[in-house]
Amino acid sequence: MMISRIATTMVLALATAGCAFSPGQHMDSRDFTRDGSTADGHYRLVAITGKEIAMDAAAARAAAVPRELLDFRPEAYRIGVGDSLYITVWDHPELTSPAGPQQQTSANGRVVRPDGTLFYPYVGVFHAAGLTVEELRSALARKLTKYVEKPQVDVNVIAYGEQRVTLRGAFMKTDPLPMTVVPMTLAQVIGAATINIDKADLTDLVLTRDGRDYHLDIDALGRAPHGLDDIWIKAGDRIFLPYNDGMEAYVVGEVVHPMAVPFKTGTLNLTQAIGRAGGLNPATSKGQAIYVIRGVENMENEPATIYQLDARSPSAFALGAHFRIRANDVVFVGPAEVTRWNRLLVQLLPISTIIQNAALANRDFAN
Repeated sequence: MMISRIATTMVLALATAGCAFSPGQHMDSRDFTRDGSTADGHYRLVAITGKEIAMDAAAARAAAVPRELLDFRPEAYRIGVGDSLYITVWDHPELTSPAGPQQQTSANGRVVRPDGTLFYPYVGVFHAAGLTVEELRSALARKLTKYVEKPQVDVNVIAYGEQRVTLRGAFMKTDPLPMTVVPMTLAQVIGAATINIDKADLTDLVLTRDGRDYHLDIDALGRAPHGLDDIWIKAGDRIFLPYNDGMEAYVVGEVVHPMAVPFKTGTLNLTQAIGRAGGLNPATSKGQAIYVIRGVENMENEPATIYQLDARSPSAFALGAHFRIRANDVVFVGPAEVTRWNRLLVQLLPISTIIQNAALANRDFAN
């Protein structure tokens, strides 16, 4: 009888505890303080509302392209170390083509030495690196007036040296691109390198300039007023396009097919993520308990954010269609109360059966 009473007490206690002892994951907004933070400060709760979505969209637009990138304008090309120059002095082929006119243009090129100097007949050695093409042409013309009457000088860069743009990551071609006398935009550089669409993360191209990293969403800039065509490249720029190996969001809980959802752009929204997982499980899901957990991987530096969607009405999914999902987000759909209770019973039944069998054995022994 004592064992039977213990069994009854355990079942009643667990039934009264309800949510606290029910199996499976669930979240409760009562776990958070009034300011939306947990007592330990590791998380903060934010409701998904039209205002929150508008603020997120405004922040995305403001951060699309940093002002300093848009304001940069390329200067005239300046001669660099390793450049090969073809210098023409009209009516003086002995100066223009000392190797002979039958030779290729490259054979008559003048290469800028590692110290920035250049040798030219009658002029001698002079410093050329850092001069624009026009400045170099004028300087040569002045120096040649001692030997040539009214020299007509032209200068062309036929090969480029050290001034380059470095490319790394998910491009088809990652050879350094030389800077030329014709300025290039970021769109032109990316076009020349060719993005590996199957492997690239289009949301986080990194442009490194003068020691600073600029993170650019290629996909979003394609729809923005100012995009890649408005960003001019500067000598020494480094461009890195990451791979999309880690570009996944995770949909778990009461959906038809819990899964990792891969994506390459920043256009995946909450409604789409749930849809790809087969939608809400109609038998077990709890409509008002849809959460997006973000920033868990960086909790050592700042609290993670848990976004909550009140999905008790169909209009909530209109908000979900405008809430953007990011890489490493966890979308969690909580179970209904009856589901949690059923799961509790499933785990309790074996326990109660064991206790009941023990009680019967004790009774038979007593008889």
